[in-house]
Amino acid sequence: MIQNNQRGVVYVATGENHLRAAIRSAQSVCKRCPDLLIHLFADAKPEKFMAGAPSPFHSCAGIENPHPRSKVDCLFHSPYDETLYLDADTEVVADIREVFILLEKFDMALAHHAIRNTPTFSWKRELPPSFPEFNSGVILFRKNPGVIGLLQAWSQAYHEAGFGPDQITLRELLWESNLKLALLPPEYNTLMLKYPLIWRKGEAIPKIRHFRKYYEGRLWLLCGLSRALGRLRERMTGKARFLVGE
Repeated sequence: MIQNNQRGVVYVATGENHLRAAIRSAQSVCKRCPDLLIHLFADAKPEKFMAGAPSPFHSCAGIENPHPRSKVDCLFHSPYDETLYLDADTEVVADIREVFILLEKFDMALAHHAIRNTPTFSWKRELPPSFPEFNSGVILFRKNPGVIGLLQAWSQAYHEAGFGPDQITLRELLWESNLKLALLPPEYNTLMLKYPLIWRKGEAIPKIRHFRKYYEGRLWLLCGLSRALGRLRERMTGKARFLVGE
């Protein structure tokens, strides 16, 4: 059995908004799972944004050549034998320590990406829709040669492929790997605001919320409305072109 000092939560944050969000997310971990260690990779010191409050992080490290997807360059440097990586725009709303038990049987655990009924990009090969992208905002993994090799390959593939999103290359690398992969249920990576509204208590209760609002702050509703209007405009434009026979 892994001792508590060999497992922990890892964040990777670049830029002020994401660092502030990572601080809030880490504070939610401290509240729900007080004995879990928390490590931060960041391009600035978190104390700068904490106004004298105690840091929720037990250790911190800098990021060489930071970019918006620096997680791909940092995860294989996790200081823990068992790691739960969380995106900065998450909030832990329940005790999630039991999730580490999965690593007694599996190498990694992730949840499927919520948006799956859309055209997907491929990197080197076409994959069946029944093996969709995994959301890379919540990743549970143990440190062994196979996992570290995959994470290092993900870093290299991300930079070589040139995609903005990092999940395209991750999907294909997982397909090619021999790792034992567990699928996290959506309550461990609740990506849509509608889920808590439509789930009945007997169905599911969110444990990790993963919403843009956690780093967009007070502007999250405005940003969401802007994205929704953009999608509506695209649909209306497409429909208009269809009606006029373009």
